Amino acid sequence: MATGICAASLQMTVVCYGAFLLAGAYKKGYKRRMKASVITFPGSNCDRDMRTALEASGMEVHAVWHADSELPKSDLVVAPGGFSYGDYLRCGAVAAHSPIMREVKAHAEKGGLVLGVCNGFQVLCESGLLPGVLMRNRQLKFICKDVHLRVEETGSAFTAGYETGQVIRIPIAHHDGNYVIDEAGLAALEDNRQVAFRYVDAAGNAGDAANPNGSVANIAGIVNKQKNVLGMMPHPERAADLYTGNNDGAAMFAGLLDALSAA
Repeated sequence: MATGICAASLQMTVVCYGAFLLAGAYKKGYKRRMKASVITFPGSNCDRDMRTALEASGMEVHAVWHADSELPKSDLVVAPGGFSYGDYLRCGAVAAHSPIMREVKAHAEKGGLVLGVCNGFQVLCESGLLPGVLMRNRQLKFICKDVHLRVEETGSAFTAGYETGQVIRIPIAHHDGNYVIDEAGLAALEDNRQVAFRYVDAAGNAGDAANPNGSVANIAGIVNKQKNVLGMMPHPERAADLYTGNNDGAAMFAGLLDALSAA
């Protein structure tokens, strides 16, 4: 009985917190409620977490099935974490050919925002929306822990809520998060300031000891050249509420809301 009361109390608190944030969004003068779509693939397991984080930030969120042929009217489309299609062939390789991905590509080509987290990052790479590929972690083991990230650029809507060089703490949970790209591709990413986040230690130093999976140049997340598509292995939606003990990811969603309202 006590457990049920506590669960109900927590649920009510979360609902009220979301309503509070939404009210704050309107007080900021936003002319309309921003719209986001979160895709569910067979094997997705972070879609609900992402929807909750986006709703709490004040966005109107639609759930989209991978086999759908149309996207709802959306400012932001999210490919969430999980193990789409059981990670068969390669992580994200099958999901990249889901019917909805044609619409996601069209959305991105028109300048719409697209976010891929963990498995979603893998899907975006496999679909060609982002360069490079995610390979098996160098330890050949699944890794689940908090890591420190350094914000490398703030020129995109995804990172506008942070300061350049800011160190944040975000959880990771992956088996295939080792970002790989050839030398020419890496040089292009660096030259175009497409590296959004880099794995670092708590002091902000990027080195091998701070690299959890072997990713080239400690890369944790990148944007495309137009900076309207972001892929990252860490999970900001799991660090978007103080009830989880960490809300460093909340600034991403708040920044997105500000950027979308100004568009």
